[in-house]
Amino acid sequence: MSTLETAPPENRPEKPRQARLNDEAREIAEQFRQSSISQVLLVGAVRFFDVAAIVLTSLGAYAVLHQGALSAPWTYVVATLAATVLTLIFAQAADAYHVVAFRVFGGQLGRMLGAWTLTFAGFAVVGSFLDFGGAVERRWLGLWFVLGALAFLISRLVLTALVRRWAADGRLGRKAVIVGGGEPAGELIRALESTPGNDVHICGVFDDRSNDRSPAIVAGYPKLGTVAELVEFGRVARIDLLIVTIPVSAAGRVREILKTLWVLPVDIRLSAHTDKLRYRPRAYSYVGSIPMVELAEKPIANWDFVIKRAFDLIVGTLALIVLAPLMIATAIAIKLDSPGPVFFRQKRYGFNNEVIDVFKFRSLRHEMADPDAKTVVTKNDSRVTKVGRFIRKTSIDELPQLFNVLKGELSLVGPRPHAVNAHTSETLWNDVVDGYFARHKVKPGVTGWAQINGWRGEVDTSDKLKRRIDHDLYYIENWSILFDAMILIKTPFALAKTDNAY
Repeated sequence: MSTLETAPPENRPEKPRQARLNDEAREIAEQFRQSSISQVLLVGAVRFFDVAAIVLTSLGAYAVLHQGALSAPWTYVVATLAATVLTLIFAQAADAYHVVAFRVFGGQLGRMLGAWTLTFAGFAVVGSFLDFGGAVERRWLGLWFVLGALAFLISRLVLTALVRRWAADGRLGRKAVIVGGGEPAGELIRALESTPGNDVHICGVFDDRSNDRSPAIVAGYPKLGTVAELVEFGRVARIDLLIVTIPVSAAGRVREILKTLWVLPVDIRLSAHTDKLRYRPRAYSYVGSIPMVELAEKPIANWDFVIKRAFDLIVGTLALIVLAPLMIATAIAIKLDSPGPVFFRQKRYGFNNEVIDVFKFRSLRHEMADPDAKTVVTKNDSRVTKVGRFIRKTSIDELPQLFNVLKGELSLVGPRPHAVNAHTSETLWNDVVDGYFARHKVKPGVTGWAQINGWRGEVDTSDKLKRRIDHDLYYIENWSILFDAMILIKTPFALAKTDNAY
């Protein structure tokens, strides 16, 4: 077996998992562990339910007046579409779709009823000038208005209760960590807390400097550890935002911090609130009213995440149905070929470096199974069964991972999930490639950009591993749903090349 080339010990990147959290930091991280609710998705969901309420109450009003009929003339359809568009426009103009407004029942209900009333007032004005010849019934309009108002009343009661609960739990908004302590961090925290409608919840402060240079408490928030420890804290607490308060002029220190933190699937911003150096306004993004310079963005977030998940569920379900006969035949062949279970579970790294159980068809002899991946499978490996050799070469052994996709642990397309102890010659892979864990900023996939470009099978040199990681990072930085579709289409052709698959 070939040995894996490694860098000298003094040049190896620091492994994120080696930095242990102190008890206080771990306790705080566990308190924030629940995933945040995206404000973008929340507002989108509210708009969707408003549209549904308008359409359903329109149908309901027509059905009440026409003995349960649901097939209305085209004029009613046009009126419903017009009301939907106008209500959304008026509601947007009244700031009804703002998360701050969702917390106050009276205010948001007033905005929505105002928008709804303006829509029907518009119908009345148009109807007074133009003769529609009874295209729609006035009593239908009246009943629809009442039903719609009741629907908004109920939906806003539910929404207010949910938003208040999520806010109390710290889930509604972005969980943030301040990187860099002292007075600059204190100024930033005070500025954020005084900003109306601020959605940032500060979890704590991390700084490499000692307490004499960086106080243990900053504006009421504890300093929880060093930047290296922040990587582990970020994974446990599932934070959304890192705000670096170190001046832009300290470029070297900022660069070193980014080298450590870029493996996290979070937005990273450099605060510019105390910097004398000013960029053009377009160079800034804002957290509340605080100007920030974007250093890194969370990949596949908000609606991109929803689209990708929907794609996984729809295509994954169809693939499972189509491939069911092949999977059944494979299970029978494995059972007839050698004693032992059909399926095999192996612990691998998933999204955000979480450990998951990945399903595969068993390809090794049961008594020689290697769930911890302590020994890499090589060419002519005696542990591989006859059926196992075929399903490994054709990647049929990976098909049970479709169940992981439906569970939400894997995506159809993404960086391949590596075994927790993946190594060669006792060298863990995260010791070989700088920033190895950055590939876990998105969900791993059943197939990926690296695989269709020939980087599958045995990894026996550092160059092979680096090429895989380079392709994984390219995929993360250039993701689109069309990119996923293209990779899926090319996957069967890439699997025909079995040179490196043992």
